[in-house]
Amino acid sequence: MFGGAETSLGHLLAELDDKLDVVVLGVDREVVGRLSGRRPAARAEVLPHVGTKRDLGPFAAHVRALLRLRPDILHANLTTPASCRHALLAAALVPKVKTVAVEQLPYPLAGRLQQGLKRFTSRRLAAHVAVGEPAAREVEALASLAPGSVRSIPNGVPDAVLEPLARQFDRPTIGSLGRLDRQKGYDVLLHALASLPDAALVLVGDGPERSSLEALASSLGVDDRVRFVGWHAEPRRYLTTFDVFALPSRFEGFPLAIVEAMLAGLPVVASAVGSVPEAVREGETGLLVPPDDEAALTAALRRLLAEPSVRLRLGERGRALARERFTAAAMARSFERLYEEILS
Repeated sequence: MFGGAETSLGHLLAELDDKLDVVVLGVDREVVGRLSGRRPAARAEVLPHVGTKRDLGPFAAHVRALLRLRPDILHANLTTPASCRHALLAAALVPKVKTVAVEQLPYPLAGRLQQGLKRFTSRRLAAHVAVGEPAAREVEALASLAPGSVRSIPNGVPDAVLEPLARQFDRPTIGSLGRLDRQKGYDVLLHALASLPDAALVLVGDGPERSSLEALASSLGVDDRVRFVGWHAEPRRYLTTFDVFALPSRFEGFPLAIVEAMLAGLPVVASAVGSVPEAVREGETGLLVPPDDEAALTAALRRLLAEPSVRLRLGERGRALARERFTAAAMARSFERLYEEILS
């Protein structure tokens, strides 16, 4: 699946210095193809999937690939703390490979085996990175790692000029871009919409919760004020049709969609989870609410929908902060400095 973690890595590949020789390795042909497409000069290799500890042949293929390539740095992009564990173990077995592991989403590890393997590979990293300071501390706690062992480099996105789309509703519109998954808290957002009779909601994205969310919208009597757009090749264009961006997630690392909304000049209402508060600063670039708090989410949305001047002020400050700290170029420069530090 090509999600936010893969999108972030694609932005990094596109922005890294052209002098760097890059080989994209992965076990999913589509993901490897899309990532290598972001950097035309990059080579790409698809390796066999390692399913269990008994898959010695596929695991050996990972070791052989690293022995053959002898990379100066292996940059591992972890969608959750348990991701890439076989690649990290393979790298630990190959001399002189310096590994950078990037944690995209704090998430509990399952059982002692995952915990033990995580600690084993983490101790052998050249650098351990998360997408924000709170996210780094969460990863340390979830994986029982030493405090301060995980550093922070925020995700970034390109500051794109968006071609406007036609608005979906002729009324104040709340919008969001994201996977329709319980993580994102869109069920809470639908309940909030039921208490905002003058507002509409547009959700851009698809996922396993779509049918249940559609059923919930119908049961709440708001289905005539909700659009489920589904997957779209250019989801950011829908930001031009929103008045407020909302992401009431139950847990997060550092979601790209929030930065995309800020770069579009939108005020953001989001849950204060993970490293979201590093971008959504309360009363400065948006409003923060506790996760799973329908009343707080409703109040924050009602305030912004009722006060255009506040929306404008938060949107302008949010765009300025995103351009200063959370662009793809800023992310690439941070990783380039990290690579130089490791190799020196």
